Amino acid sequence: MTKGWLAAVLMISTSLSLNVQAEGKVYRLKLAESWPTNFPLLDSGVQRFAEMAEQMSDGRLKIKVDSANKHKAPLGIFDLVKSGQYDMGHSASYYYKGKVPNTMFFTTMPFGMTAMEQHAWYRYGGGKELMAKVYQPHGLLTFPGGNTGVQMGGWFRHEINSVTDLHNLKMRIPGFAGEVLAKLGATPVNIPPAELYTALERNTIDALEWVGPSLDLRMGFHKIAPYYYTGWHEPGSENMFLINKKVFEGLPADLQSILQTAMRLTAFDIFVEATAMSTDNWETMLQEYPEIKVRSFPKEVLVALKQANDELLAEYAERDPLAKEIIESQQAFAKKARAYTLISDYGYLQSTKDL
Repeated sequence: MTKGWLAAVLMISTSLSLNVQAEGKVYRLKLAESWPTNFPLLDSGVQRFAEMAEQMSDGRLKIKVDSANKHKAPLGIFDLVKSGQYDMGHSASYYYKGKVPNTMFFTTMPFGMTAMEQHAWYRYGGGKELMAKVYQPHGLLTFPGGNTGVQMGGWFRHEINSVTDLHNLKMRIPGFAGEVLAKLGATPVNIPPAELYTALERNTIDALEWVGPSLDLRMGFHKIAPYYYTGWHEPGSENMFLINKKVFEGLPADLQSILQTAMRLTAFDIFVEATAMSTDNWETMLQEYPEIKVRSFPKEVLVALKQANDELLAEYAERDPLAKEIIESQQAFAKKARAYTLISDYGYLQSTKDL
């Protein structure tokens, strides 16, 4: 009787001790990002994410962020996290379409959904589950990592007046939009952010798209390519967090929740900051840089781009059942969402713009 009681006390004591140790254990994660050190909005957003996770966990979760300057693989985050060299990453899904084609659908699609429509599809329209089908076979979990909103159509040395002006144009443009342009005779290339200005300056490329006023102004592209076009290719560009699935599952449940909450807050914060930065920088562009020539692509060009886009989507859907499932899901949700966007946001803007 006494021995049994002592054994029970020792068992409870040991259990409590282990729980205290587990609660006090510090989990250290390494995160690789696609962005250079001190890069506004994106690197700064990821740094705030790491600080937030540490504060929310009372110091039990510490995340070391390595920028592209450190790991030297800005477009290799997928492999760095999959292989376990890093526990987490922050990047853009469409950078990896050459490795896993279906990744490109989860950043943005030409003529597709706006940022808010896309977020609604992801969380409440089946997007989250479809993204898991693409990434989990590679041992990766993915979460939205901050939307930059509608992106501008790019910086060009010369005005685009017809489809023939796209022939043999070498342009930095990633994702599905690059394939669309290639179908019309252009040559798309993917270049890391830190190398964009040099590539344009040295005539390695003829044109490029980056983000929008939020990040474009500081890059100085207007000094070389003064024609600034409105967008068609990225109506709501979402970055992403990647996490090695085994690493995530090895964390205590409360730290998993903290990590997910910090990512969700960071995604919202980046979206809001991108809007604020674009607001300020657009005003600066209009007032201080009159040499910038803002244009929209002619209807002839947009019609050709849309036709090429639709043909490519049909080809992808025919080749790959999962691509077909993603495309049909996005198109069905976009059709419903756009009907409301037109009567709400667009309706408001149209009816009040001249007041």
